[in-house]
Amino acid sequence: MMSLIYGLITGILFGFFLQKGQVLRYDKQIAALRLKDMTIVKFMLSHVMVAMVGIYLLYDVGIVKLSLKPTILGALVIGGLVFGIGWGLLGYCPGTSLGALGEGRIDALWGIAGMLVGAGLFAEAYPFMQKTVLTWGDFGKITIPQLLGINHWLVIIPMILIGIGLFRWFEKKGL
Repeated sequence: MMSLIYGLITGILFGFFLQKGQVLRYDKQIAALRLKDMTIVKFMLSHVMVAMVGIYLLYDVGIVKLSLKPTILGALVIGGLVFGIGWGLLGYCPGTSLGALGEGRIDALWGIAGMLVGAGLFAEAYPFMQKTVLTWGDFGKITIPQLLGINHWLVIIPMILIGIGLFRWFEKKGL
């Protein structure tokens, strides 16, 4: 039960930060896709960096175990294309469409409907995909540090430095 409560609390906090960061706004979404405003990219990048450090710190002290999903290139490419096309057409990604609906934007219902239809189509196509797309480029459950055969901090620290550099570059360019 505590896991559910923690999930609810972090979900509420994440929604709050989405709203405060103005990433639920349609104009910010479209500007990000057009590479005119990096607010959303900076928001996502900061969350990835914090999560990366936090998860691996908790992993190193033995509080959490990693639950890796397999790296399957065919599924990643097709899923990324479907996601990107949907985001470009609608102007919301799945998380922001739910947040935008919470702010009263009825157009976000199209995104939620699209997620539900997409989930249904995926469920119907899964048996076929299991024999095709889900076998293309299957690398199994592996991380970049495992692939390189190095300690995870030797990947995390440069990624953080690159992220900070990107933040500075975006700010310098007014993005």
